[in-house]
Amino acid sequence: MNIPESILEKMEQKQEKMGELLLKHTSLTELQLSEALKVQNEEPELLIGEILLKKNYIHPHDIIKVICHQVNIPYMLEIKIDDIDPDITLNIPINYAKQHEVLPILETDYSVTIVMTDPFNFDVVNDLQEVFKREIQIVVSPPLKVQDAINRVYEKANRNLVHSIEDEFDENLDLDGPIDILDAGADEAPVIRFVNSIIFRAVKEKASDIHIEPFEKETIYRFRINRVMTEILRQPIKTHSAVSARIKIMSKLDIAEKRLPQDGRIPIKMAGKDIDIRLSTVPVANGERIVMRILEKSNNVLQLEKLGFHGKILEQLDELSKRKHGVVYVSGPTGHGKTTTLFAMLERINSPDKMIITVEDPVEYEIAGISQIQVNHKIDLSFAKALRSILRQNPDIIMVGETRDLETAEMAIQASLTGHFVLSTIHTNDASTVPNRLVDMGVQPFLIASSLAAVLAQRLLQTLCEHCKDPYIPSDFDKSIMGVSHIPSDATFYKPKGCPKCNYRGYAGLTSVSELLMITDEIRPLILEKADAATVKKVAIKYGMTTLRQDALHKVFIGETSVEEMARAINDEDNA
Repeated sequence: MNIPESILEKMEQKQEKMGELLLKHTSLTELQLSEALKVQNEEPELLIGEILLKKNYIHPHDIIKVICHQVNIPYMLEIKIDDIDPDITLNIPINYAKQHEVLPILETDYSVTIVMTDPFNFDVVNDLQEVFKREIQIVVSPPLKVQDAINRVYEKANRNLVHSIEDEFDENLDLDGPIDILDAGADEAPVIRFVNSIIFRAVKEKASDIHIEPFEKETIYRFRINRVMTEILRQPIKTHSAVSARIKIMSKLDIAEKRLPQDGRIPIKMAGKDIDIRLSTVPVANGERIVMRILEKSNNVLQLEKLGFHGKILEQLDELSKRKHGVVYVSGPTGHGKTTTLFAMLERINSPDKMIITVEDPVEYEIAGISQIQVNHKIDLSFAKALRSILRQNPDIIMVGETRDLETAEMAIQASLTGHFVLSTIHTNDASTVPNRLVDMGVQPFLIASSLAAVLAQRLLQTLCEHCKDPYIPSDFDKSIMGVSHIPSDATFYKPKGCPKCNYRGYAGLTSVSELLMITDEIRPLILEKADAATVKKVAIKYGMTTLRQDALHKVFIGETSVEEMARAINDEDNA
């Protein structure tokens, strides 16, 4: 806790001396105070409070306690938990409350009273004024008391939300049509309100996934926001079976089957938007672990520029979009925007003189002028089977949602060799690994070399919040993380801070970083020779390929993301 020196100086000037107040209100002894006064006589520039702190005779909060007494800020030794309405904490994330040791305890029409450990943390006061839109009244309390109060009040808030979740459950709800979450009334069963509120909050906070994980004593609810897992709340384990059953009913799964994994979907409407939730359940030691992936069906396909592509890579993607045949793969981990990039390319290609057909699981974007096929495993409509039928339709461009087996890979390559331009995704860590991945599937190297046009590897990085990102000068440690010895003169570095605009995360949005491996005359012989990925990458870099790390560095240098985020997302790349 940092106590401003100007405050200490003002306290020294008060009629009642700081030392006398510390003797009166803390465990400081007269002998300790005498020793400190001797030091001050020898070094008059030192304040008595500073000397006592250096000698560990007092705790920093002892000075806070005395200052509160002098400036008439209420100091509370005991926080009455029963008098606090837990609903007052709904707009303050528990992580923020714990980090800044602050808790709202009383709300009126004109003000909100908060208890905190550091009355000089004016940033927190300003943040809460922004959240509550009211005057903030400060009460101070010891750190241990505030931390305990935060834990107990937030636990009480979560418990109140589902206090009777096991008491009301209706499995005869009409679920034939989409569920409109916004129309959920207060008179509905608590389990329904609770599940709806979880989904509503996830969509509102732009979460891509909801994870519900049962453990021995409690169930943990987490959202994946901007590719980062964030804990939202915890509930008693006894509530899990009712929540699990409610979610399975919404997705029309078998609520009696708890021993086998199940997959389903939940169509909902929220604020006029169609949301498709893909559900997966797996049995674990303490119940069923549930993951819900949130897909907002939209006709608005982003442009490549807005996704974060720039410079040479953008120019090469434009050139690829004009090809008449060949295969282009987009690789990367699950959830890193591969399908979004493919549709941005299709949007560039789409015109009345082009016939485009896609095979997807699921259909995430609906675009006028493009025929889209939904994979359906229940009737054995797989990627390969759909692709075989598509070829009879004689399309110009084909997009296959994912290449996951030999049959799909071979059919995509054969389609390209017969005059079709094929786009697809594949799971590898970087672009140079894709040829070897296809060989591992069983595809002949000569087919890969003759049909593959390019491989785009990408990751998603969190972008810094424009409202609170904090400029700083990078340290030697930052340079070592980036793997650079020289920093461009025009580079500007920022680190995350956190504000109400970004829900105190410091980040607000995503951007892509990528590397594009063009299959040139220099690369084809390597594919035929089954060269390892490192060799392919080395040659590609020699002929101008920008790596994932280099693209991420560019985003750091222009202040779009942070060194920490780059290290988190691009932690397996070399320093090329």
